[in-house]
Amino acid sequence: MKILCFFHCNLDYFCRFVYNEVGDKMQRYFAREKHETIFRLNDDDLYHITVVMRMKPGDEIEVVYNQSVYLCCIENVNKEIVVRMKEEHQQEKERIPRVIFCIPFLKEQKMDYILQKATELGVSEIVPTVLNRSIIKLDDAKFQKKKVRWQKICKEASEQSMRNMIPVIRDRMTLSEVASLDGVKIVCSTREKEKSLKKLLQTVGDCDTLVVVIGPEGGLEEEEESFLVDAGFSAVTLGNRILRVETVPLYVLSAINYNYME
Repeated sequence: MKILCFFHCNLDYFCRFVYNEVGDKMQRYFAREKHETIFRLNDDDLYHITVVMRMKPGDEIEVVYNQSVYLCCIENVNKEIVVRMKEEHQQEKERIPRVIFCIPFLKEQKMDYILQKATELGVSEIVPTVLNRSIIKLDDAKFQKKKVRWQKICKEASEQSMRNMIPVIRDRMTLSEVASLDGVKIVCSTREKEKSLKKLLQTVGDCDTLVVVIGPEGGLEEEEESFLVDAGFSAVTLGNRILRVETVPLYVLSAINYNYME
């Protein structure tokens, strides 16, 4: 009988140790450069590989570059992570349409949660959207700082969930700019009572892009929703329960995955 004991260990390290040992899951990272068979990883991966995962030269990892996945061997873990390609894996494809989420500015913890879980569930792009009832207001400097942090959250969630792409955090948009986005346009409504998201997705069938607008806490103002509907968005209900704003993206992406995945 094996007994596993740990004291004051890093929880992230412990969870990854158990997952890798029990689930036999190879660690995945995104490369910033590729020269023939040599990849260079991002600087922020150095700590994770050497300290958290305790990897060393000779260990194998999966590397993603331009949405292609490669089996690689670590060559150098000094000042930067350098790995060499061993073989290219079969090209992985996203199994749902490109999903663009237009979401309000939220408090840090809720925003982080949405970004992480939406990434795991297959979102392609996140558009921070300026809405009248948004509690958080950011100037340009603070927004750019937040954007860098949000992009890092998406990267880490993509690696954890074994995706071959990192969702893009776009510059913030007004509703007028959101209305000009191309795709099947959906707005999650607290006023619509008949048309459900499920029925709409079944009606749409195969498509390239879904653009989904989610309101802030308290919902979209009536004028905002009417503007979007006039611009070609379909207002849909998510049921008769009142959902927290951080729950809505998970609901929507789960419905999209269920509808499009075999």
